Amino acid sequence: MFQKILIANRGEIAVRIIRAARELGIATVAVYSEADKDALHTVLADEAICVGPARATDSYLNMNAILSAALVTGAQAIHPGFGFLSENAKFATMCEEMKIKFIGPSAKVMHQMGDKINARATMRKAGVPVIPGSDGALASPQEAKAVADQIGYPVMLKAAAGGGGKGIRKVRSPLDLEEAFLSASQEAQSAFGDGAMYIEKVIYPARHIEVQILGDHNGHIIHLGERDCSLQRHNQKVLEESPSIAIGPSLRKKIGDAAVRAAQSVGYENAGTIEFLLDVESGQFYFMEMNTRIQVEHPVTEFVTGIDIVKEQITIAAGLPLEYQQADITICGHAIECRINAENPKLDFAPSPGKIDELYLPGGGLGLRVDSAVYPGYTIPPYYDSMIAKIIVHGENRFDALMKMQRALYELEIGGLATNTEFQMDLISNKQVIAGDYDTSFLMEIFLPEYTND
Repeated sequence: MFQKILIANRGEIAVRIIRAARELGIATVAVYSEADKDALHTVLADEAICVGPARATDSYLNMNAILSAALVTGAQAIHPGFGFLSENAKFATMCEEMKIKFIGPSAKVMHQMGDKINARATMRKAGVPVIPGSDGALASPQEAKAVADQIGYPVMLKAAAGGGGKGIRKVRSPLDLEEAFLSASQEAQSAFGDGAMYIEKVIYPARHIEVQILGDHNGHIIHLGERDCSLQRHNQKVLEESPSIAIGPSLRKKIGDAAVRAAQSVGYENAGTIEFLLDVESGQFYFMEMNTRIQVEHPVTEFVTGIDIVKEQITIAAGLPLEYQQADITICGHAIECRINAENPKLDFAPSPGKIDELYLPGGGLGLRVDSAVYPGYTIPPYYDSMIAKIIVHGENRFDALMKMQRALYELEIGGLATNTEFQMDLISNKQVIAGDYDTSFLMEIFLPEYTND
């Protein structure tokens, strides 16, 4: 087992990893930007090193600075969390070259699955259903139009190196395709340094279903059930739950088996997530992409399985085998996660950084967890993601979880800046959400128009 690991991240995920490491008896090193000198993760870690100015490109994305911090402190491994360098194959390669263990899959697998076009081709070979679309990168808007004419509108243009909702455009008409292609490609080039695009048929109505997998160095891979992430705004998840009420036992097994098959096809090691779109009308599911990292919504899976995914990441990276067989994984009860952000829903969710004057995080009772890195008097900087906290609940059934979440959101108090707490309360109290009658279009096309007009 490692004696010391460095966490190449910030915020609640850095705190989450530090806590897991401490429970495993592992010392931790935090890195921070000048804007985060008073951040909670710098206090909780055993050591903390500043790696640069406020801008992420100068600090949390500064590979040389982070590797230097690992070498200076004697860290044997680096946990990248999510975002920043978590899916950067170059960084994983640099770690390997420096004999520092990257807590995640190999650079080769990250490159293979991080490029969405390569991933689609790999899944086809593995017999995993793939959304109809282009076979490779599109050289021009004209080539994209030819594919779109063949598979039919609406279509989705996507960046090959995409993630986080960037480089994605939904196109309903041939008249809009060229402009959408050029703007998406330019956005992808700015965000990822790669403007390559591909195209997929829009599956509608659909559910966004993702399956959590774990794999060790012996090639032993299991899945931990699915999460339903269909409530999204501009392709960004807002609320997640596990299990999905849109899936029965037979389909659950098919999707889980397909996820394991997908991971096996690339020799996957560590934690990862296979994302699928489920066609609500036909019941057919299609591979979307693989995320080669821990996900924001991993706590809902931890609640329903009782497995600490972050601890599993660390032990797998240390060379220990998975202690679980697929038959050992049982889904118990229901879990829901709400993301609480510093943003103003009434102003098109504009970021709302600033000082937290007062803070009361809900607690008490079984099945309630709050993952956060804020405290009273903490100032949320304007340079990074606006997340304040994740509230996660677990109940004996879905209704129990819904009521527990409503109670938790009712108790939550954050003063000094605008948040989306009231928005999340209205969403979790919506009749269609309570009934489970929603898909990927619900939030943008039904809920938000009514919400913003109130």
